[in-house]
Amino acid sequence: MKLFREILFPLIAVLAAFIVGGIVVFIIGDSPIQTYKLLIGSAFSWPDGIGYTLFYATPLIFTGLAVAVAFRCGLLNIGAEGQLYIGAFAAAWVGLKFGAADPANNVVSQFVHLPAILLLPLCCIAAVIAGAIWGGIPGLLKAKFGSHEVINTIMLNFVAVALVSYFTQYHYKIPGDAIMETAQISPSAHIGRLGRFIPGLPERIPLNLAFILAILACIFVYVLLWKTKWGYEIRATGQNPSAAEYGGISIRKQIILAMSISGGLAGMVGINEVLGYRYRYYDGFSANYGFVGIAVALLGRNHPVGVFIAAILFAILLRGGIFVDAFTMHVSKDIVDMLQGIVIVFVAAEAMFRGPLKKFGLMKRAKV
Repeated sequence: MKLFREILFPLIAVLAAFIVGGIVVFIIGDSPIQTYKLLIGSAFSWPDGIGYTLFYATPLIFTGLAVAVAFRCGLLNIGAEGQLYIGAFAAAWVGLKFGAADPANNVVSQFVHLPAILLLPLCCIAAVIAGAIWGGIPGLLKAKFGSHEVINTIMLNFVAVALVSYFTQYHYKIPGDAIMETAQISPSAHIGRLGRFIPGLPERIPLNLAFILAILACIFVYVLLWKTKWGYEIRATGQNPSAAEYGGISIRKQIILAMSISGGLAGMVGINEVLGYRYRYYDGFSANYGFVGIAVALLGRNHPVGVFIAAILFAILLRGGIFVDAFTMHVSKDIVDMLQGIVIVFVAAEAMFRGPLKKFGLMKRAKV
């Protein structure tokens, strides 16, 4: 019963969003049924639909977890977008500086040539550490000076994007390349695509081992928050900072720790993007993953299982929006943004449902 209560409002929010979206589709002159068939059906076709849906879900799982960890500490991390850019560039930088030289690469001088068994973990660690440092900065400012993490993380998003764009443009971009991207990383830093291991799944589909890492990250966050002392202290700080401090918990330490872990999780988006997909840093690669991660965390109730399910839902919308845009007369892929926005509105306004649900006893002792 407790589980039912926990997922009740997210389910209502999704259902209400689809009802409102269907009304809008009908008003502008298309069939809601056919539109939703395209939107949802295209995401479950095999192999392309499922493969690309899970690929789109991977960065959303990382950013959703990042936001959820901060939320559990009573913090709002708006900076996952900047943290994932920093993490992606760090992974590419290590792949360039410590990998085998690319014959076409005449802009990057190597430090050393590491084998894949060392280079690949080093790239992953670099993405996590870079994101953690970038997330820890607003955490430190919050803990030491009381500056609001929302303002700091928003501003650091701009700094991160500008910083990595500068280094890409003036230090790691191949001369004459019209695209804002670095040289290609060493093949030793590539992670395998799941098409190598799953029969019937072509390797052209970019779904890669980062999806498995995303699942492991969900397990890690669950164990950390609910099975360890550190997680208990983070959650206690988020629930009641005064009581937590009275109980001997260092609030400042928890703020810095939570924001650093949050940033590290966001930085893992770079593993999927750089090591498993483009094999280079590509400027502007994020489809607002950091901001959509906020919606994923809210819809997932800041729980790893909920984040995973919510990320899949938003990935279905992203995948299906392409087909809606191509095969309907009047509806564009902007319906995806509309549905995402409506879901968040209903999740945030769950109080409007409390009255009707109390009549059926569904709100009794519910922890929502």
